[in-house]
Amino acid sequence: MKIARISFLIWTISLTAFISCTEKGNEIQGLNQPVEVIRDQNGINHIFAQNEEDLFFAQGYLAAKDRLFQFELWRRQATGTLAEILGEREFERDRGVRLFKFRGDKETELRHYHPRGVEIVDAFVAGINTYIEEVNSNPESLPVEFQMLGIKPQPWTWEVVISRHQGLLENVVDELDISRVVSQIGPEKAKKLYFFHPNEPILELDPGIPEELLMKDILSPYQAFRQRVEFRPEDIKEEFRRDIGKFEEATVLLEDELNFTLESDAFAQGSNNWVISGEKSASGYPMMANDPHRLQAIPSLRYWVHLNAPGWNVIGAGEPVIPGISIGHNDYGAWGLTIFSTDNEDLRVYDINPDNPRQYRFQGEWLDMQSIRDTIKLKGSEDRIVEHLYTIHGPVTFIDEDLNKAVAVECAWLEPGSAPYLASLRMDQSKTWEEFRDACTYNNIPAENMVWADKKGDIGWQATGIAPIRRGFSGLVATMGDGRYEWDDYLPIADRPHSINPESGFISTANQNVAEADYPFPEALGYEWADDFRGERIKEVLSQDRKFTLEELGALQNDYLALPARRLVPLLKNLTFETERADSLSQVLQNWNFILAPNSVEAGVYVMWERILRENVSELMIPDEVKPWLGSIQLTRVLEWMENPTRIYNQNPIENRNHILMASFEEAIEALEEKLGESPSNWHYGQADYKHAKIRHPLGEVVNAEWQAKLNTETLPRGGYSFTPGANAYGDNNTSGASFRIVVDTEDWEKTIGINNPGQSGNPESPFYKNLFPIWANDEFVGIPFSKENILRKKASQERLIPKK
Repeated sequence: MKIARISFLIWTISLTAFISCTEKGNEIQGLNQPVEVIRDQNGINHIFAQNEEDLFFAQGYLAAKDRLFQFELWRRQATGTLAEILGEREFERDRGVRLFKFRGDKETELRHYHPRGVEIVDAFVAGINTYIEEVNSNPESLPVEFQMLGIKPQPWTWEVVISRHQGLLENVVDELDISRVVSQIGPEKAKKLYFFHPNEPILELDPGIPEELLMKDILSPYQAFRQRVEFRPEDIKEEFRRDIGKFEEATVLLEDELNFTLESDAFAQGSNNWVISGEKSASGYPMMANDPHRLQAIPSLRYWVHLNAPGWNVIGAGEPVIPGISIGHNDYGAWGLTIFSTDNEDLRVYDINPDNPRQYRFQGEWLDMQSIRDTIKLKGSEDRIVEHLYTIHGPVTFIDEDLNKAVAVECAWLEPGSAPYLASLRMDQSKTWEEFRDACTYNNIPAENMVWADKKGDIGWQATGIAPIRRGFSGLVATMGDGRYEWDDYLPIADRPHSINPESGFISTANQNVAEADYPFPEALGYEWADDFRGERIKEVLSQDRKFTLEELGALQNDYLALPARRLVPLLKNLTFETERADSLSQVLQNWNFILAPNSVEAGVYVMWERILRENVSELMIPDEVKPWLGSIQLTRVLEWMENPTRIYNQNPIENRNHILMASFEEAIEALEEKLGESPSNWHYGQADYKHAKIRHPLGEVVNAEWQAKLNTETLPRGGYSFTPGANAYGDNNTSGASFRIVVDTEDWEKTIGINNPGQSGNPESPFYKNLFPIWANDEFVGIPFSKENILRKKASQERLIPKK
């Protein structure tokens, strides 16, 4: 691990030379008292307010100023108003997001997250709207995206902040796919293809659910609102547009790249976090490290900020559209998160009344669906009236009058208090492990592994999330909604897995199953978890009998050792290939260190072999009739079968296993020759045509070449892949992984290091738009100042926000 070199800091300073470092006064409507804002050399705003209301007003104001187009996209997705600017093709998305809209009352919702949640969210929204009013009164100051689209940002409400539309929701789409697979090959064969654990799920389908229904598009509104927003050249003004032919060609390649990664990474995407005790740290104090993994984006999903006011002194990152900080530290402790797999959705099927399709059968009675009428505006068309229907379980996504069936989705995340990350407000003010653990019990969505380390010497872990208790069914396949498969309430979050100060001296999570084998509430524990390769590698390193420096923990976040390679490569050792080239390359791998480093030919050969082996095993094992819903076998299963071939081959298991290993290896060599040329010296990992990072703006593929260069990042080499701690997607482009990282030594907050790729600002004209991209791509960090004295030493600008008279 390397902290960013001085040259990078000089470069950053030169970029910000136009920013005055002298104190300025900026009159702001809505403030009560002056607020001081110091922006450091890496673009992080440090906000010093004299009261809580002004603190969150300023957070909203400054975040909107930095990320205005991101804010507008979020608002339109949250409110179902994309069709207003993009027309008919976004109608289904708008209908879906409104169907799944949270409709509870403001007071109950916001008080859940913090005792003063109403006041905090109102202040945050007021700050956003104040900036929107300012910029709309001076349209030439709008970021270029608004000029391209010919739109203006619109005001926010509290309902936008608590929208669930981009939350890490769980598995109802998986449930439909698993149901389809089971309907074709039965539950036992299905279990063999999936990697369900730690308990065995019930996969039998109720006879009341017809196969014909499962094969229809019964989750269309849900899937529509969960899709990413895609722009086309015709959406923007002609002077900015890319040639439509080149756009279509590029789009096909990008879709193939993203689909390959999403399919291959279905159980690999996630995050890492860990805490170590003072006994294992060089400083003698606990340390915390966290690197959450999501799709890479420009601007980044997350946003650093420092919030300081009476009762508040916290620095870290969250999503810019949400008040508070979800990962970071205060004066007392540091915390981080990863996803704790939790099934909080179920697919419900109902019998409907043949004489009245708006009635469904529940506990022996016909109940009326609740109906809400709504109006959706469409660009270029008349307004469209829609009707949203609901059962006792949740939103209705499909009605089939021919089969007399209806489908709905039961969503725990529509319960009050289930907006993503807002419960972090309580965590931000925690002073002890006990206070932090209590704050965790308010975190309904997403379900997370929250870790904590503090100056007093405590380290702890609490799994959070609203978890339905299911008895007699697993929730992994569709169930009848007639009352026979009901949730027995939710497990109290305090009863979810947790620990404090373990004998090992560390706690680590990486989305794998980390519950104890004798966990007393298996009925509230899921069956789908990430492969444990990242988690096992982290444990392997942290289990070493030595004391770790902060820099070593940063290096572990960027560790590229692939545990799957350590298991697969030895299987080639005694095999003899038909070609000398394959034989030679196979032997070269035997002396390899299993590190997927840029410029490593061995890494290049191995990754291509692993990809093709997974494809071939999937082709062999997945019956044709279920391939549309199960495209790839989880890598853990592939390794199990290769190490124990009797599980898949009834005759000549070793011979057949060796054949698929060797055939896949030969195919990998052919693929590399076609991709990178005849010479193996050119097959190294970490190059533009193999493993790299290029991040595209939402409009980055629809604009002309001049604007592509401004909106998108350059292409830089990368190492690692989905199953290394330094995780960054399975495909050639680093489309997912950690954009944000933080490492904290509780001995001294000024030692904190971190990164946010590609930069703090979402404005392409800002020097902080992609200034951190080369630092991140080189696996480096920047220092994160916390004390005002240190912040002033590293400032790029300083201003006072003054109440407007």
